[in-house]
Amino acid sequence: MLQIGDQFDHFQIRGHIAQGGMSDIYRAYDLISGQDVVLKVPDRMSIGDPAQYERFQRELEVMRTLNHPSIQKGLGSGKYNSTPYLITELITGESMRELIRRSAPMPVDEAVALIRKIADGLGHCHDHNIIHRDMKPENILFTDNHQPIILDFGLALTKGGFRVTYANLSGTAGTPDYMAPEQVEGKRGDKRTDLYALGVIFFELLSGRTPFSGDNNLAVMAQQMHGTIPRLDKERPEITPQLAAVVAKCLMKNPDDRYPDMKALLNDLDHLESVDLSIFDKLYEESKPIPFYKSSAVLSVAAGLGILILLALLGLLLQAIR
Repeated sequence: MLQIGDQFDHFQIRGHIAQGGMSDIYRAYDLISGQDVVLKVPDRMSIGDPAQYERFQRELEVMRTLNHPSIQKGLGSGKYNSTPYLITELITGESMRELIRRSAPMPVDEAVALIRKIADGLGHCHDHNIIHRDMKPENILFTDNHQPIILDFGLALTKGGFRVTYANLSGTAGTPDYMAPEQVEGKRGDKRTDLYALGVIFFELLSGRTPFSGDNNLAVMAQQMHGTIPRLDKERPEITPQLAAVVAKCLMKNPDDRYPDMKALLNDLDHLESVDLSIFDKLYEESKPIPFYKSSAVLSVAAGLGILILLALLGLLLQAIR
């Protein structure tokens, strides 16, 4: 790990910001431009993995493609002593994770306003055929004027982009608390995958917790696949059924049951009074316990008895014929 005061290429390290899945992230001073920037350098385990450089190049390409107030800007990339690195703009505000710890459950209007800005930024990504695939509060920072900024496009999927394999990264992309069911199944995902993760963040802002939890990552992923979505309007009286329905629609297990895109989500947030509440019928119809007489065990026993009765009748019929 680089230390404060170290020089890395034409950058002087001013502090360690965070440690990502495969990288260390530093605040650094660019000795050429005279600006403070963010420097992303692979950790020891990732150095020498050829895909690491490809990952940085893809992340830089993604950030240069996008131009939106809710998306971090990429400034460049390079190699120093055979180690690739990525340079991005420096965001000095707190992370959404810190905001959630400090303020969640948030006032409803504030949570909706935040989600609108993030959804607009993700919609810009999707309009450019870029899927983030790792949306979580740690990947959202705030500027001094409280503008949310989406960052870390290292797992982003681009149109026609091939699957990149990293030596120290599993094939399942994402963070368990925010992974859509299709990600748990190992699928690549699409814009509705980002929408699911945004729904989890929305739920967390409004309730102070994620909708699904467990003792370990496998338990959380099992809940993502099979758990029933809690109704937020039953937990907080100031949350309307319409807003609870919006969050629930983001969190549907089947991507086809979610909003098709961010524009549809934003439209419902702008017209909450007309949101369709029938989604709750679908949700809780699916989650109702199966009546005992319809259970697989009872049906199996009934089928067996039916076969025995049929065989007995057939035997009686044969005896009558004789």
